[in-house]
Amino acid sequence: MNILIANDDGVFAPGIQALAHALAPLGRVVIVAPESERSGFSSALTLDRPLRPIQISSDVWAVNGTPADCVYLSMNGLFDFEFDLVVSGINSGANLGDDVLYSGTVGAAFEGRLMKQPAIAVSMAGQNVRSYEHPKDYAIAAQWVHHFIAAGLPVLPPRHIFNVNIPDVPVLQGAKVTYQGRRSQSKPITSHVDPRGRQVYWIGLSGEAVADPQKGLTEIESDFFAVANGFVSITPIQMDATNYEILNTLQAQFSK
Repeated sequence: MNILIANDDGVFAPGIQALAHALAPLGRVVIVAPESERSGFSSALTLDRPLRPIQISSDVWAVNGTPADCVYLSMNGLFDFEFDLVVSGINSGANLGDDVLYSGTVGAAFEGRLMKQPAIAVSMAGQNVRSYEHPKDYAIAAQWVHHFIAAGLPVLPPRHIFNVNIPDVPVLQGAKVTYQGRRSQSKPITSHVDPRGRQVYWIGLSGEAVADPQKGLTEIESDFFAVANGFVSITPIQMDATNYEILNTLQAQFSK
């Protein structure tokens, strides 16, 4: 099996190194990742300048582009072989609820799925994760991903991926199939004046998780709930954002 690994934290991030090490027994693992951090780029592709893949070592490449660029290049001519699976991560920090709209980790996985390969976005959730600098800090999460893939991935419909969030706990409580939760409104922007007298702004922090249960899913919890209780969250998410429930009603209104 040929496995492509990408991320949005950069090619030297400890999470991607831990993941590559854990998946090595499953086949050939190739890392193609941004040369530096590209968090928050979602599915963006670079269209205003050429991309320059640079081989750092055997089966490790850095690209001066976005996470989605890395996957797109890898599956459209950068290599003379095809990949069987795309895994994006392990992200330093959670991608829960509305976060998936912005996530470069999720964007890279979606790019793989658009190329019709199974794809997984993997993130580690916890208060201290962003300070981790060594692959061993991601070892438990990486080994869980290994077992998840080795057991045989469940088949998803076209244009779907698995969004996996693994809590940063010493012992995982298990795994739960979850739905995508949602957050309350983001915190306000913060304004400052820099040393040169210019007004600058920081984007506000994400809003808190909303605890309202999803209608019709009495035995399935949100991704927020699972991670908060020590479970791995496995959420199937899709590219198609159409609200099919209101299509006929909306069509009838426009037809009058």
